[in-house]
Amino acid sequence: MHAITIPEPGGPEALVWAEVPDPVPGEGEVLVEVVAGAVNRADILQRQGFYNPPPGASPYPGLECSGRIAEVGPGVSGWSVGDEVCALLAGGGYATKVAVPAGQLLPVPEGVDLKRAAALPEVTCTVWSNVFMISHLRPGETLLVHGGSSGIGTMAIQLAKAVGAKVAVTAGTKEKLDQCAELGADILVNYREQDFVEELKQATGGAGADVILDNMGAKYLDRNVRALAVNGRLAIIGMQGGVKAELNIGALLAKRAAISATSLRARPLVEKAAIVAAVREHVWPLLAAGHVRPVVDREFPMSKVAAAHRLVEESGHIGKVLLVNP
Repeated sequence: MHAITIPEPGGPEALVWAEVPDPVPGEGEVLVEVVAGAVNRADILQRQGFYNPPPGASPYPGLECSGRIAEVGPGVSGWSVGDEVCALLAGGGYATKVAVPAGQLLPVPEGVDLKRAAALPEVTCTVWSNVFMISHLRPGETLLVHGGSSGIGTMAIQLAKAVGAKVAVTAGTKEKLDQCAELGADILVNYREQDFVEELKQATGGAGADVILDNMGAKYLDRNVRALAVNGRLAIIGMQGGVKAELNIGALLAKRAAISATSLRARPLVEKAAIVAAVREHVWPLLAAGHVRPVVDREFPMSKVAAAHRLVEESGHIGKVLLVNP
């Protein structure tokens, strides 16, 4: 088979489309012939040498894919050769084939074509686990999403609106904010020109956000705590703004607030399987009904992955960027 390899860490040019050995599905796994994968910022970190795959995972980048089952490994039930699926991966999506734990498979949702289904596993699992399973967003509450036009952001807006929440977003251009509004965002903040803490207070009558989904980390920590409502929950899923910051415990105590920080890739298989099962139960019906949809900005051939990485690094996209096999 072929896969995108990283002989040496570096820029987008470090990604090499090469012939590699076929993966063999082990106990509890299936082999998927990959139709499409999607680019995530974790892939960029891996390419740069900062985010290695967990032990036992594929060495190739790619945290999600869509395709067809080519082989069913021992101990797998409920799946058959030829089934059209999408999958959450610990690695290996930038390839023509990948071995996937059966607990991380999802059927392609009704109404979504096979290729675009590659845009779903990572964002749906990240949003559902953090915003709903951990932070327990409820109808009538306010969710603040940083990076509202990203793949994560576009899915968070739609899922929050689907359960009856109010949504605030930050983004850096009018085009991106307009797209967020089309998806249902109620409060639009241009972080280059406005202070999201003040904008949120004005829009909520001083209450703030009940849940904040944050991809920035250190840079936004103090302002996120100030933006939280009483009993608010801050879910940190990224560190684009750094890893170290000072936390005002007094402010957190005064608001009886909570902070969680999670990653998805290195979780044990049983935890990932539980998240995938919850997504299938709660999110897949919304996709089938047309209440939620994948937002795809652009598609690149798998062999043109360097161009796709440059686009994502420059934040020149809205939603997801796909990599498609011939």
